[in-house]
Amino acid sequence: MQSENNNRKVLLEVRDVKQYFPVKKTKLREKQRYVRANDGITLDIYEGETLGLVGESGCGKSTLGRTILQLYPQTHGAVSYTHLTLPTIRLV
Repeated sequence: MQSENNNRKVLLEVRDVKQYFPVKKTKLREKQRYVRANDGITLDIYEGETLGLVGESGCGKSTLGRTILQLYPQTHGAVSYTHLTLPTIRLV
């Protein structure tokens, strides 16, 4: 499958994206804990390709979509569209 994609343009690159959300502390000196909604996701979407994301309820599908769209700033990793990092793209 890798050889088929060599001549195709990568539109969206997702590299090691992690999205963690802090859990509310119950005690003053309690260590901060996090929910790991997405942990280390890497994928490419090529020109002309459609991606379907499936999984159980609560597994992080919507969170991944919102993180890719930069509605949530990712905890770690990078998302780029046509080789431009998304936080640097300005919407007109």
